[in-house]
Amino acid sequence: MTTTYNCTSDDQRAEGLQHAQRAISEKKCIVLPTDTVYGIAADAFSPLAVTMLLASKGRSRQMPPPVLIPRINALDGLATDVPADARALAQAFWPGGLTLILHAQPSLDWDLGDTKGTVALRMPDDEIALELLGLTGPLAVSSANRTGQEAAQTASEARMQLAESVEVYLEGGFRPVQGTAALPSTIVDATATPFRVVRQGAISLENLRAIVPSILGFGETVPADIEVPADETATDAVAETTAVDDVPTADDAPTEVTEAGVADASPHEDVVSDDYVDPQPPREAKPE
Repeated sequence: MTTTYNCTSDDQRAEGLQHAQRAISEKKCIVLPTDTVYGIAADAFSPLAVTMLLASKGRSRQMPPPVLIPRINALDGLATDVPADARALAQAFWPGGLTLILHAQPSLDWDLGDTKGTVALRMPDDEIALELLGLTGPLAVSSANRTGQEAAQTASEARMQLAESVEVYLEGGFRPVQGTAALPSTIVDATATPFRVVRQGAISLENLRAIVPSILGFGETVPADIEVPADETATDAVAETTAVDDVPTADDAPTEVTEAGVADASPHEDVVSDDYVDPQPPREAKPE
């Protein structure tokens, strides 16, 4: 039976978190608040649970969910060959609105969909989400809405779309604060050098470059006359970049909404969610 808990009440919050933890262990889906909007979550290590999550949203394996983690040191358990610059970005912006695409640990027994050996990780800046993640461990989390529908900014809005496909709804009030725009997490592909922003969101390019100067902005490519060695770290490879187009607005892309922002051209793009964005193949220099 589907149950909603008002997590602004201490008693209901404790009960709701316990029920949510139990539901996750039983491979069921739950809805929780994050620092952006509401998300539908499932056990990241259960193919059955992830399949149920995708089915609840009405989407396929070609649009795999990202994974939310409770602490920075979970990076090494879920990703391999983590670059020093990716760690620096995590230290600077976690918890918060930054998603890092990294190479997944090949030894892990999980199936998030067609990720091509990568995983998108984020540590959310939300007390309820972090408390639940501390109880359950990493969770596959996608925006709490049916594909193509608007973002759910409360648990009750999520329930109108997802209904009985979710076991537990954790209501924490508006996410983000009522009356403010819902910005997405900024997604950075850290699987190749230089790093590349594949969706601009809550963390500005200026702030990212304060940590990793060579990072490519959304829609930028390495000029043809600049060669970046494959083994060179992002901070060592400070190259000029060329903007090829502007970031589209949410009105330009009829895809799923849960946070404002548009992913780079990819079958995984979401207009305003933390949903996974497939990293592009190693980038070749393109002539202008």
